[in-house]
Amino acid sequence: MSSSLKTVPKVVYWHQELPPLNAEVMHEHVIEATSDQVHGAIERHGALWHRCYAELMDHTRLRLEQEVRRLGGDYVHVLGEHIDSQRDDASGESWLHGRFSYVLYRRSGQA
Repeated sequence: MSSSLKTVPKVVYWHQELPPLNAEVMHEHVIEATSDQVHGAIERHGALWHRCYAELMDHTRLRLEQEVRRLGGDYVHVLGEHIDSQRDDASGESWLHGRFSYVLYRRSGQA
């Protein structure tokens, strides 16, 4: 049985993962992303933290893939991240906010 699903090439490389050897550095950038908002306070490494962290990482990956296309690259290598919780006391909602530094790469031999 053959699969008609195409394998999506990897675009985002996190921290210790290295981009392909044929990658050339283009620029270093920073993006910010947030998780969805939840009711209640987010305690570090509690249930809400883990839920929001997973959402934040999904949102970040999507944003990075969009930036690769927008900036004309092929890969990103995330070098650093800073994540903190935010809270709106008026609504009682909280969310995670992340700031990610990354290097944009392209395949070598591209103009």
